[in-house]
Amino acid sequence: MSPVEWLCNCCLKSFESMGGRLCREEVREEKKRSPPRDSLTSAEKIKRFIVKQFGYNVLSLTRRGLKEVPDELWELLELEKLNLSLNNLKTVPPQLSLLSNLVVLNLWGNQLSSLPAEIGQLSRLRVLFIYRNNLTEVPEELGACTQLEVLSVANNQLSTLPASLSNLSRLKKLNLSHNLIAHVPGCIYNMKTLVFLDLSCNHLENLAENIQSLVNLKILIVEGNNLHSLPKAVCFLTRLELLNLDFNDIKDVPQEMHQLLQLQKLACHPLDKGLHIIHNPLLKPVKEVLEGGLSALFNYLKAG
Repeated sequence: MSPVEWLCNCCLKSFESMGGRLCREEVREEKKRSPPRDSLTSAEKIKRFIVKQFGYNVLSLTRRGLKEVPDELWELLELEKLNLSLNNLKTVPPQLSLLSNLVVLNLWGNQLSSLPAEIGQLSRLRVLFIYRNNLTEVPEELGACTQLEVLSVANNQLSTLPASLSNLSRLKKLNLSHNLIAHVPGCIYNMKTLVFLDLSCNHLENLAENIQSLVNLKILIVEGNNLHSLPKAVCFLTRLELLNLDFNDIKDVPQEMHQLLQLQKLACHPLDKGLHIIHNPLLKPVKEVLEGGLSALFNYLKAG
């Protein structure tokens, strides 16, 4: 099973992990795979802790208290999955490019303020977790990682993304939640293969009509922003199964919303599929109609 297939088999579960909510089972599993603290003295010793998992060469150095990446690591050219999460790393050196076989790179939960431009040389990279760091920008060179399918940069200090990320034509899941984004980065509208987009807890005041180009979206999360209205274009995303609009400033909805037939109920729990909208200052009659459920709202909008 590929890393992306595993993620896609549990789409909503991965919604939690992409944003940094680490489950107990995951922590226990990482502790099993991580070498003891006194073992990182040579490439050969580190190599002993590489395990085969689903056919991939995997090394986990999570929760090691690392302030720097061990130099010996760059000798392990056979690595395909590398986990350096939950350390105290402030930088990743350019030697990262030596690990050209990497398919999955996990750097979440460190103190990174930047990524090396050489990350763009990881031509096989398919999954990149860099959430919960101190990033203020993403290097343009990341756009050269055209095999990327999953990218989480949640919980950083990003205000935009480079235009070069338009080249990520295979990207299926993008988590940009908990950043400083006031406008949806233009490159996102070119990511036509996206099925999951999380823009929650940013500073968005509107969504551009271009959002309708993301025709494969099944999950769109924009809760916790400053949205005052919803563009009609969202209503053309007819594959949506989860649309979270909660905790915005939305007072009304477009009449065309009844076209979103895959939204089968009003949802409350963050991981429930359906339409999340009740935590908004909705005006009458929409607010009253919603008391009858989503079907009542859709019937009302059709009749209008």
